[in-house]
Amino acid sequence: MIDYKNVALLKVFIDDRGRIKKARQTGTCRRHQSRVATAVKRSREMALIPYSLD
Repeated sequence: MIDYKNVALLKVFIDDRGRIKKARQTGTCRRHQSRVATAVKRSREMALIPYSLD
């Protein structure tokens, strides 16, 4: 289950610069990659994950 509140899980899908990793790198299918991207974006809006990791 991909949830925007599960920050530990979402950090697996974010690279060292704060960008969302590609599906090729994470091994997810199109449907799940879309859900991951939506969850990361929601988490950023709620200020759980920063936009960039400077």
